[in-house]
Amino acid sequence: MNWFAAFLIAYVLGSIPFGLLLTRLAGTEDLRSIGSGNIGATNVLRTGRKGLAAATLLLDLIKGLAAVWAAGHFFAGTEGLAALAAVIGHCFPVWLKFRGGKGVATTAGIAFGLGWPIGLAYALVWLGMLALTRISSLAGISAAVVLPLAASALGRIAIVPWLAAIAALVVFLHRANIARLRNGTEPRVGKRG
Repeated sequence: MNWFAAFLIAYVLGSIPFGLLLTRLAGTEDLRSIGSGNIGATNVLRTGRKGLAAATLLLDLIKGLAAVWAAGHFFAGTEGLAALAAVIGHCFPVWLKFRGGKGVATTAGIAFGLGWPIGLAYALVWLGMLALTRISSLAGISAAVVLPLAASALGRIAIVPWLAAIAALVVFLHRANIARLRNGTEPRVGKRG
């Protein structure tokens, strides 16, 4: 029962569509009708509202952190499952017919929830790649792939399979971005496309 409860709570937390809620409250057009159609911070940025994009990123991060914290506090030993459930909730929210975001900010939150060194590794790769390339998708993919490696290096072997599953999900959801990266057509942050 603890595993089921941890999964359910983390999924529900992860499925809160902050990007969509914030843009609706701000009176912008439906987030799902512009850019990539996703509900994450990168697509919110395409509305031209940097403040809303920053708030979306922060809230999506916090919900991942909260999911892992709740699992550790109430159902010790289920943190890895909760981490995966929160990212699944963000990417496939039941409220939006299972069409959500790509999980990058929520993955940052679960990384910090699992331990600040893991979160720091994620953040350094994410921000470093973004600064070097200005390509949001490449930064997110790179950071997600580093997660299981960082956990393994830190001796957190029990959570490595959960983080590997999250990395695989993030890469899968970015498959169109990967195709554009190969073609040299992936847009950079600050440019429309």
